[in-house]
Amino acid sequence: MSVPRILIIAGSDSGGGAGIQADIKTVTMLGGHAMTAITAVTAQNTLTVEEVLPLPTAMVLKQIDLVVHDLGVDAVKIGMIGSAQTAAAVADRLERLGPVPIVFDPVMVATSGSVLADDDTIAAFRRLMAIASLVTPNAPELEVLSGRQIGTVAELQEAAMALEQDSGTPVLAKGGHIGGAIVIDTLIAGGALTQFQSTRIHSSNTHGTGCTLASGIACGLGQGRQLPEAVERARNYTFAAIQSAPGFGHAHGPLGHALGTIPFEAVQRL
Repeated sequence: MSVPRILIIAGSDSGGGAGIQADIKTVTMLGGHAMTAITAVTAQNTLTVEEVLPLPTAMVLKQIDLVVHDLGVDAVKIGMIGSAQTAAAVADRLERLGPVPIVFDPVMVATSGSVLADDDTIAAFRRLMAIASLVTPNAPELEVLSGRQIGTVAELQEAAMALEQDSGTPVLAKGGHIGGAIVIDTLIAGGALTQFQSTRIHSSNTHGTGCTLASGIACGLGQGRQLPEAVERARNYTFAAIQSAPGFGHAHGPLGHALGTIPFEAVQRL
């Protein structure tokens, strides 16, 4: 199988749990080659995001252009975008790629509660959704994007259907913020509803779950998998990574992307 080239457009997490760092680990573990266009540098740990420094839009575009020109791209993952100007410019650039799958994770707030997108940037998300193949909001993000209050799985699904109809883009509505012993994520694509269920893992080590899931889906799509299969595989990997979390930090710790193994040594034993 050829190695898919996954372009990740997102911010850097100095704690290594989310953002570009989680994306690279995920794509590597799932068999892809991770390439990056960094949109912002953050000073953060498991407790808080203390500072965010967006990169100039021209620098973000330069990273994209050079990667596309030389290496090529099989799929794109968009995470933290940095600014409204960058969102619009990135959408314009990616539109030129043609039929390349694009997974957009509309990052607004970090697991710690720190705000990662201002109102203008969130408003510009519409432009990114228009060129995306899939958008992956959690319940609080879906409330903002749909203008609906969400407290139940039924309300999550109704909001996802409304957003898909409004944007014309398939939606994976993540149900982790809704209580219950079972986590139910809902994929709305072409008006059809597909549910994915998993037993809830009670853990504080969930920093980077959204990034991991979206990157995993992008990698699957880049490998030629159909959307439901790519979603299911990425979900399974994300839950396994939560179970393998090393327990670092004093608050919302990172996932265990290597799944408790040293991959090189595992290969050497074969």
